[in-house]
Amino acid sequence: MADVTRYGYLGPEGTFTQMALLAWSASHDGEHVPFGSVDSALEALRRSEIDAAMVPIENSVEGGVSATLDALASGDPLVVIGEVNVPITFVLAARAGMPRADVRAVGTHSHAWAQVRGWMDANLPGAAYVPTLSTAAAAAGLSSGVEQAYDAAVCAPVAASNHGLEVLASDIGDRAGAVTRFVLVSRPGTLPERTGADKTTVMLFQRHNRAGGLLELLEQFAVRGINMTRLESRPTKGSLGSYCFSIDFEGHVLDERVGEALMGLKRVCAEVRFLGSYPREDGAAVDVAPLTTDADFAGARDWLRSLRGS
Repeated sequence: MADVTRYGYLGPEGTFTQMALLAWSASHDGEHVPFGSVDSALEALRRSEIDAAMVPIENSVEGGVSATLDALASGDPLVVIGEVNVPITFVLAARAGMPRADVRAVGTHSHAWAQVRGWMDANLPGAAYVPTLSTAAAAAGLSSGVEQAYDAAVCAPVAASNHGLEVLASDIGDRAGAVTRFVLVSRPGTLPERTGADKTTVMLFQRHNRAGGLLELLEQFAVRGINMTRLESRPTKGSLGSYCFSIDFEGHVLDERVGEALMGLKRVCAEVRFLGSYPREDGAAVDVAPLTTDADFAGARDWLRSLRGS
C-alpha cells in the first residue's frame, strides 16, 4: 500500500464513507479526494486519476449497495484490497430555527432513508422523502444558501456539525447496532498477503438460466468446505430475468481449497470476475473444515500424479 498516494471516496466531507477512509488511512498516508457518486469514484480509479477508492458495499439492514456491486461487475477489472466496518448513527438536522414540527420534506441517501423509515413514520408521518447523492450532500444542501426541496436532512452527526446545522433528533435509526461495510478498491496488481483471516469476492455469470444452475455454482464451495458470507443476485442488464451472483466467501486465492473452487467455477460459469482476496477487518481466523487443508489438497494432487506416472 506504500504506492497509494490518492484515495477517492464517496463525498462530500462528512459521509460515512469518509469515516471509513479516515479509519483506514489512520495507518496509511495519502490525499483524500471526494466524488459525487460511487460510479464517478470508480471510473476515476480506472482512469488512474486516483490510486484507490473507498466505497460502500453492504449494509446490515439493507443488504448490498447496488451501485457498487454493479460498478464492479462491469468495466475494466478492479479488485478489493481491504474492508472497513462502520457503525451507523443518524441524526435529523436542519437550519437553525427550524422547528421539528414544521419539517415537511427530508433529504438523504436512499440507504439512509430505508434505515429511518420507522422513526419517520412515527415522528414525522407527513414528511416527504427527497433523495440526495449522499447523507452529507443532504446536509451540505441545507447550508449552501440555495433553496432546497427539503427542510431537514438525515445524516451523520459529523455532517450536521460540519455544516452548522441544528440537530432536531439523534439516534433515529430503526435498528440499533446497524453497520455498513466499506471496501477499498484498487486496480489489479500485487495481491494482499494471505493472513489466515481472509475474504474473497467474486462475481459469477451463468452460461444458461436453467434448473439447478445456481446449485451447480454453490456446490463448488460446499464440496471444498468454503463458507460464503454474502450471496446476492444482480441483473446483468442484458435481458429481463438474466442475473449474475455477487459472492463473498472465507479464504484467500492462495489457499488450495479456494484455488480449486475458482477452477471449478471457471469450468461451469460463462465468466468468473475475481474481485480480490483481502484481510477481514475483524481478524477472525477462517475455520478450515476437516480434509480441506492445503496439505489435504496437495496430498490428493500428488497421489494423482503418481497414478499418471509423473
